Amino acid sequence: MVQSETYNYKVIKQFAIMTVIWGIVGMTVGVYIAAELAWPWLNFDIPYITFSRLRALHTNAVIFAFSGCALFATSYYVVQRTCHTKLFSNGLAAFTFWGWQLVILSAAITLPLGITQAKEYAELEWPIDLLITLVWVSYAIVFFGTIARRKTPHIYVANWFYGAFIITIAMLHIFNNLAIPVSLTKSYSAYAGVQDAMVQWWYGHNAVGFFLTAGFLGMMYYFVPKQTQRPVYSYRLSIVHFWALMFTYIWAGPHHLHYTALPEWTQSLGMAMSLILLAPSWGGMINGIMTLSGAWEKLRSDPILRFLIVSISFYGMSTFEGPMMAIKTVNSLSHYTDWTIGHVHSGALGWVAMISIGSLYYLIPRLFGRELYSLKLVEVHFWAATIGVVLYISAMWVSGIMQGLMWRAFNADGTLTYSFVESVQPMHPYYVTRFLGGVLFLSGMLVMAYNVWKTVTNTRTMAVADQIPIPALAH
Repeated sequence: MVQSETYNYKVIKQFAIMTVIWGIVGMTVGVYIAAELAWPWLNFDIPYITFSRLRALHTNAVIFAFSGCALFATSYYVVQRTCHTKLFSNGLAAFTFWGWQLVILSAAITLPLGITQAKEYAELEWPIDLLITLVWVSYAIVFFGTIARRKTPHIYVANWFYGAFIITIAMLHIFNNLAIPVSLTKSYSAYAGVQDAMVQWWYGHNAVGFFLTAGFLGMMYYFVPKQTQRPVYSYRLSIVHFWALMFTYIWAGPHHLHYTALPEWTQSLGMAMSLILLAPSWGGMINGIMTLSGAWEKLRSDPILRFLIVSISFYGMSTFEGPMMAIKTVNSLSHYTDWTIGHVHSGALGWVAMISIGSLYYLIPRLFGRELYSLKLVEVHFWAATIGVVLYISAMWVSGIMQGLMWRAFNADGTLTYSFVESVQPMHPYYVTRFLGGVLFLSGMLVMAYNVWKTVTNTRTMAVADQIPIPALAH
């Protein structure tokens, strides 16, 4: 086994700590704008903190700051451990950390000022987009350079998912952000009309499919076997899962554009590919959960494992709900309603955040060589997060279905039964419930920050180093 001293853990520590910090920042903004929807006076008529501006800051903070730092940290750890070699370039790795933090700070400044491209998940203007490109190319060089120098003949499947996520996000980012700059803070898209919408949702849905799914499946395939100390249930299934997901996900974007000017055949293709996507997604979910075969009793006493397994359950639920909502008849009810918000957050909080949290609880003690300060606090965090997610998504499901039904209700003479304002009024209790769910989830992150701080400053070193090799080739 290669000794841990040969690995670059410094950059992983930096990204891991910033994951927790940005998680708190991004979720605090999310809780605040949820409060604004319940109590609109909270914007105090200040343009910089209106929902319309802070919402973009929230999505960028949780996707690119929190989730992005988690992906950098775990991918750098996994690729070194599974390839038995240190990172390809310490200098480039350091640049990815500081460059990524600069991207995030730039977003935190420009978005509240209203400097935006007005594209979902791609709001940042062209100078920041260029910096993202530089950081991402450096990231790819470090990651694939490390794989090229590996001391093992086999490339573990987690690295396949991380690699696919890196390559695809590069392609999506470059093509969706092609623009003509007219000033330092303003540019115009190279596309127009329905083509702009199509390219945007090719990017937008695959930001979900690759940034928020493929990379985190890399986490699943490494940290679940590690925490359970059991081999992946089926290595063959993991390879089928990979290729089926890669070939299918990229086509699903048009389901965001049902009943628009997009050609009918394109909408139908997006729907069909979304339905097919259910199979590889559930194959991966089953593979992750069944890794516990013979070790189910560990869920009783291990809250870190519980984070990982419950996150996979949310992945399964979200990847059932997504294809269902892509069906045109269902979409006619669900689209533009809070049901979509509930779906997004069952994936973002239930899947992405919880698997990141579980992975960090595994990772941080090993990075710093310290015993985890308190497993009981992990238990508290688990229940705060789980109850918070359930409150959030349940409120949005009920609110969304109610909205959809009220919007499509007609009188006998063909007029609308409810005005838009009348459909907004019944949402208030559900928006309050959503706010409370967000507060609970954020409280869990604060508990985690305290636990991590006490762990890092803990004087008790770990009794046993992370010497268990990844059980790669099972079944």
